[in-house]
Amino acid sequence: MWNYSETMMDHFRNPRNVGKIENPDGEATVGSLACGDALKFQFKLGEDGKITEAKFQTFGCASAIASSSALTEMVIGKTLEEAKSITNQQIADYLGGLPPQKMHCSVMGREAMEAAIKNYETGANTDRNLEDELLCTCYNVSENEVRRVITENQLTSVEEVTNYTKAGGGCGKCIPKIQKILDEINGSH
Repeated sequence: MWNYSETMMDHFRNPRNVGKIENPDGEATVGSLACGDALKFQFKLGEDGKITEAKFQTFGCASAIASSSALTEMVIGKTLEEAKSITNQQIADYLGGLPPQKMHCSVMGREAMEAAIKNYETGANTDRNLEDELLCTCYNVSENEVRRVITENQLTSVEEVTNYTKAGGGCGKCIPKIQKILDEINGSH
Protein backbone atom coordinates (compact mmCIF):
# COMPACT_ATOMS: atom_id res chain seq x y z
CA MET A 1 0.00 0.00 0.00
CA TRP A 2 1.23 3.47 -0.87
CA ASN A 3 1.81 6.04 1.85
CA TYR A 4 -0.38 8.98 0.81
CA SER A 5 -0.90 12.31 2.56
CA GLU A 6 -4.33 13.49 3.70
CA THR A 7 -4.24 16.19 1.02
CA MET A 8 -3.48 13.64 -1.70
CA MET A 9 -6.31 11.39 -0.53
CA ASP A 10 -8.72 14.34 -0.39
CA HIS A 11 -7.91 15.27 -4.01
CA PHE A 12 -8.42 11.62 -5.01
CA ARG A 13 -11.70 11.18 -3.15
CA ASN A 14 -13.02 14.68 -3.94
CA PRO A 15 -11.31 15.74 -7.17
CA ARG A 16 -11.75 19.37 -8.15
CA ASN A 17 -12.54 20.64 -11.63
CA VAL A 18 -13.35 17.31 -13.28
CA GLY A 19 -15.10 17.51 -16.64
CA LYS A 20 -15.01 19.38 -19.90
CA ILE A 21 -14.92 23.06 -20.81
CA GLU A 22 -17.20 24.22 -23.60
CA ASN A 23 -14.98 25.89 -26.23
CA PRO A 24 -11.71 25.80 -24.28
CA ASP A 25 -8.90 28.18 -25.21
CA GLY A 26 -6.37 25.37 -24.90
CA GLU A 27 -6.57 21.61 -24.54
CA ALA A 28 -4.40 18.53 -24.82
CA THR A 29 -4.35 14.85 -24.04
CA VAL A 30 -1.21 13.07 -22.87
CA GLY A 31 -0.41 9.56 -21.80
CA SER A 32 -1.97 6.47 -23.25
CA LEU A 33 -4.73 4.14 -22.21
CA ALA A 34 -2.43 1.34 -23.36
CA CYS A 35 0.07 2.19 -20.59
CA GLY A 36 -2.59 2.79 -17.97
CA ASP A 37 -2.55 6.59 -17.62
CA ALA A 38 -4.17 9.21 -19.82
CA LEU A 39 -5.02 12.83 -19.04
CA LYS A 40 -7.02 15.45 -20.91
CA PHE A 41 -6.42 19.00 -19.67
CA GLN A 42 -8.36 22.10 -20.75
CA PHE A 43 -8.33 25.75 -19.76
CA LYS A 44 -10.18 29.00 -20.44
CA LEU A 45 -8.66 32.48 -20.25
CA GLY A 46 -10.29 35.63 -18.95
CA GLU A 47 -10.01 39.06 -20.54
CA ASP A 48 -7.08 39.79 -18.22
CA GLY A 49 -5.10 36.89 -19.73
CA LYS A 50 -5.36 34.77 -16.59
CA ILE A 51 -6.72 31.24 -16.45
CA THR A 52 -10.29 31.46 -15.18
CA GLU A 53 -11.21 27.81 -15.57
CA ALA A 54 -9.25 24.57 -15.79
CA LYS A 55 -10.73 21.08 -16.06
CA PHE A 56 -9.43 17.58 -16.49
CA GLN A 57 -10.50 14.08 -17.35
CA THR A 58 -8.17 11.23 -16.49
CA PHE A 59 -7.90 7.52 -16.63
CA GLY A 60 -5.40 6.43 -14.07
CA CYS A 61 -4.62 5.70 -10.46
CA ALA A 62 -5.31 7.74 -7.32
CA SER A 63 -2.09 9.70 -7.84
CA ALA A 64 -3.08 10.62 -11.41
CA ILE A 65 -6.49 11.85 -10.29
CA ALA A 66 -5.09 13.80 -7.35
CA SER A 67 -2.23 15.32 -9.39
CA SER A 68 -4.67 16.47 -12.07
CA SER A 69 -7.03 17.93 -9.49
CA ALA A 70 -4.20 19.76 -7.75
CA LEU A 71 -2.89 21.13 -11.03
CA THR A 72 -6.24 22.68 -11.91
CA GLU A 73 -6.32 24.46 -8.55
CA MET A 74 -2.74 25.64 -8.98
CA VAL A 75 -3.25 27.21 -12.43
CA ILE A 76 -6.55 29.02 -11.90
CA GLY A 77 -5.81 32.74 -11.53
CA LYS A 78 -2.40 32.48 -13.16
CA THR A 79 -1.16 33.85 -16.48
CA LEU A 80 0.09 31.34 -19.03
CA GLU A 81 3.70 32.31 -18.23
CA GLU A 82 3.08 31.72 -14.53
CA ALA A 83 1.40 28.39 -15.28
CA LYS A 84 4.33 27.31 -17.47
CA SER A 85 6.67 27.75 -14.50
CA ILE A 86 4.82 25.12 -12.41
CA THR A 87 6.99 22.03 -12.05
CA ASN A 88 5.99 18.46 -11.43
CA GLN A 89 7.69 18.70 -8.03
CA GLN A 90 5.46 21.64 -7.09
CA ILE A 91 2.40 19.55 -7.99
CA ALA A 92 3.69 16.70 -5.79
CA ASP A 93 4.51 19.15 -2.97
CA TYR A 94 1.00 20.67 -3.21
CA LEU A 95 -0.34 17.19 -2.47
CA GLY A 96 1.98 16.67 0.48
CA GLY A 97 4.27 14.46 -1.58
CA LEU A 98 3.90 11.41 -3.79
CA PRO A 99 5.59 8.02 -3.51
CA PRO A 100 8.63 7.84 -5.81
CA GLN A 101 6.91 5.25 -8.03
CA LYS A 102 4.02 7.67 -8.60
CA MET A 103 5.96 10.81 -9.55
CA HIS A 104 5.14 10.14 -13.22
CA CYS A 105 1.59 11.29 -12.42
CA SER A 106 2.79 14.81 -11.57
CA VAL A 107 4.98 14.79 -14.70
CA MET A 108 1.96 13.79 -16.80
CA GLY A 109 -0.02 16.74 -15.39
CA ARG A 110 2.71 19.22 -16.23
CA GLU A 111 3.05 17.73 -19.73
CA ALA A 112 -0.69 18.04 -20.35
CA MET A 113 -0.75 21.66 -19.18
CA GLU A 114 2.23 22.58 -21.37
CA ALA A 115 0.68 20.86 -24.39
CA ALA A 116 -2.62 22.69 -23.79
CA ILE A 117 -0.78 26.02 -23.60
CA LYS A 118 1.06 25.15 -26.82
CA ASN A 119 -2.31 24.33 -28.39
CA TYR A 120 -3.53 27.81 -27.41
CA GLU A 121 -0.37 29.59 -28.59
CA THR A 122 0.11 27.79 -31.90
CA GLY A 123 -3.20 26.14 -32.70
CA ALA A 124 -1.35 22.83 -32.94
CA ASN A 125 -3.53 19.92 -31.98
CA THR A 126 -0.65 17.58 -31.35
CA ASP A 127 -0.35 16.39 -27.80
CA ARG A 128 3.40 15.82 -28.05
CA ASN A 129 6.04 17.69 -29.97
CA LEU A 130 6.39 15.43 -32.98
CA GLU A 131 9.91 16.72 -33.63
CA ASP A 132 10.98 15.21 -30.32
CA GLU A 133 12.72 11.88 -30.82
CA LEU A 134 11.04 9.08 -28.88
CA LEU A 135 13.35 7.47 -26.38
CA CYS A 136 10.87 4.99 -24.93
CA THR A 137 8.41 3.61 -27.47
CA CYS A 138 6.60 1.50 -24.86
CA TYR A 139 5.40 4.60 -23.02
CA ASN A 140 5.78 7.23 -25.73
CA VAL A 141 8.38 9.26 -23.81
CA SER A 142 10.68 11.60 -25.72
CA GLU A 143 14.37 12.11 -25.14
CA ASN A 144 13.72 15.80 -24.45
CA GLU A 145 11.22 14.91 -21.72
CA VAL A 146 13.69 12.52 -20.09
CA ARG A 147 16.41 15.19 -20.20
CA ARG A 148 14.13 17.81 -18.70
CA VAL A 149 12.86 15.57 -15.91
CA ILE A 150 16.41 14.52 -15.01
CA THR A 151 17.54 18.15 -14.88
CA GLU A 152 14.51 19.60 -13.06
CA ASN A 153 14.45 16.87 -10.43
CA GLN A 154 18.19 16.17 -10.10
CA LEU A 155 17.66 12.48 -10.90
CA THR A 156 20.68 10.19 -10.72
CA SER A 157 19.40 6.67 -11.53
CA VAL A 158 17.46 4.86 -14.22
CA GLU A 159 14.99 3.75 -11.54
CA GLU A 160 14.26 7.40 -10.69
CA VAL A 161 13.77 8.25 -14.38
CA THR A 162 11.32 5.34 -14.68
CA ASN A 163 9.45 6.52 -11.58
CA TYR A 164 9.13 10.02 -13.03
CA THR A 165 8.41 9.18 -16.68
CA LYS A 166 7.75 5.42 -16.99
CA ALA A 167 10.57 5.33 -19.58
CA GLY A 168 12.47 2.08 -19.14
CA GLY A 169 9.56 0.39 -17.42
CA GLY A 170 8.42 -1.66 -20.41
CA CYS A 171 10.66 -3.74 -22.65
CA GLY A 172 13.83 -2.12 -21.24
CA LYS A 173 15.49 -1.42 -24.61
CA CYS A 174 15.82 2.27 -23.74
CA ILE A 175 17.59 1.71 -20.41
CA PRO A 176 21.12 2.06 -21.89
CA LYS A 177 20.07 5.34 -23.56
CA ILE A 178 18.61 6.61 -20.27
CA GLN A 179 21.85 5.73 -18.48
CA LYS A 180 23.89 7.52 -21.16
CA ILE A 181 21.76 10.68 -20.73
CA LEU A 182 22.10 10.45 -16.94
CA ASP A 183 25.89 10.15 -17.26
CA GLU A 184 26.02 13.08 -19.66
CA ILE A 185 23.85 15.37 -17.52
CA ASN A 186 25.46 14.38 -14.23
CA GLY A 187 29.01 14.51 -15.60
CA SER A 188 29.78 10.77 -15.27
CA HIS A 189 31.16 10.09 -18.74
